[in-house]
Amino acid sequence: MTECVYFSADCPSRALFDQITDKWSMMVLTVLDSGPMRFNAIKRQLDGVTQKALTQCLRRLEANGVLIRRVLPVSPVAVEYELTGLGRSLQKPLMALHHWTIVNLEEVQAARSKHEPLQVA
Repeated sequence: MTECVYFSADCPSRALFDQITDKWSMMVLTVLDSGPMRFNAIKRQLDGVTQKALTQCLRRLEANGVLIRRVLPVSPVAVEYELTGLGRSLQKPLMALHHWTIVNLEEVQAARSKHEPLQVA
């Protein structure tokens, strides 16, 4: 395991962390926890994701080994995505983070309301 300073620009773990915690990746990984899905089924569960953004996200997650892309032997050609063992190992920390958001949502919303003119994204 490569040791490096947390979040230094040249730390490989920083790049991986960025890629699995970006805008859509965590949600895609959570959606795929229920089993293999085709592209449009994933897209339907993620309000607001564009086809381009989802495609890029799926390719990035596949390149990192957390999901596989499988071409199905049907006509017309269809593709499905499924978590790998590595991807499944992310589910416990992702669910913990999701639980934290639910438990702390009211407190976060109260803090946001104090800063409303700042437009929190």
